[in-house]
Amino acid sequence: MKLFFLSIYFLLSFNLCTSQSIKLEMSKKNKTPTSIILMIADGAGLSQITAAIYKNENKSHLESFKVVGLQKTHAVNSLITDSAASGTAMACGTKTVNGAIGVDIENKPYESILKICEKKGYNSGMIVTSSIVHATPASFYANVFSRSEYQEIAFQLSKSEVDFFIGGGEKHFIKRNDKKNLISEMKDWDFVNNLDEFDSSTTKKIGYFISYDEPLSLNEGRKPLLDIGLNSMLKKLNSREEPFFLLVEGSQVDWGGHDNDLEYVTSEYIEFDRAIGVALKFIDENPNTLLVVTADHETGGLGITSNNIKKLNSKVRFSTKGHTASMVPVFSKGVGSSEFSGIYDNTEIFKKMMLQIN
Repeated sequence: MKLFFLSIYFLLSFNLCTSQSIKLEMSKKNKTPTSIILMIADGAGLSQITAAIYKNENKSHLESFKVVGLQKTHAVNSLITDSAASGTAMACGTKTVNGAIGVDIENKPYESILKICEKKGYNSGMIVTSSIVHATPASFYANVFSRSEYQEIAFQLSKSEVDFFIGGGEKHFIKRNDKKNLISEMKDWDFVNNLDEFDSSTTKKIGYFISYDEPLSLNEGRKPLLDIGLNSMLKKLNSREEPFFLLVEGSQVDWGGHDNDLEYVTSEYIEFDRAIGVALKFIDENPNTLLVVTADHETGGLGITSNNIKKLNSKVRFSTKGHTASMVPVFSKGVGSSEFSGIYDNTEIFKKMMLQIN
């Protein structure tokens, strides 16, 4: 009799475990894929963000984030990273040397999260205020040992599965040493001249070059782009009713830091902050989305020494024309955002985002 009851017990236990395993497996299969928006303010450390907030009437969309972390940014060969090494760390989850894009120290290519998402049926997009072949965006689709290989990077973009891009650098696609016109060879792309054409295009792949070379700064006359361009791209991606990976870069915060120009830094970051507002509105309406806002490194070694907001420009100090090794903040909201609290290496950005990919 004892043997009988033991048999019944083990049978019920087995059925319960099997049932739970099946339910867990079904929940994984039935899980709605998570879309990811990664926003990078190139060169923006805490001091750049602080200065921009005070310049913007003490307001920032960052204040609505409850999850905040810090990332360490060093490269393999230097405590101070560049945008290629830091971009590769976040895009591919591997450390590399400064200057290298999408490859490790032995020039071994790695798949970026954008490429992995595309293989899993995601759509993808990029919107930047630099050339589209600049180090940060290139880290998400290219594999080269030198970030200065712009023509090769452009070629790799032309062969990639990226669906949408907005950025500068048209010359790298048409004024080439190999005499190729990559734009004319990209038969499945629609290249548009403005956001109205971008919005109305029904082509699967759309490219919008905002400049022939590097875009102007806002102070030099560039029209505001990130917030309205991001809104257009989100509408395109969301209309497909499929998950997506989207990279947004406020590229020129970094350039203002290199110039030690506070007005340049803050104007570019304030535009980036408006784009954060667009992304926040989107995830409120589309809750199965992860939003991550960060930087790749700090530029300029900015210190704020002013007691008077109106005199902020004359009361700041830059300690370098280059980058620094300071940690940079990470803000996160939406699905999986709790993973992004704490202090961690920049390669963890890739790993934490990957946890949300089906």
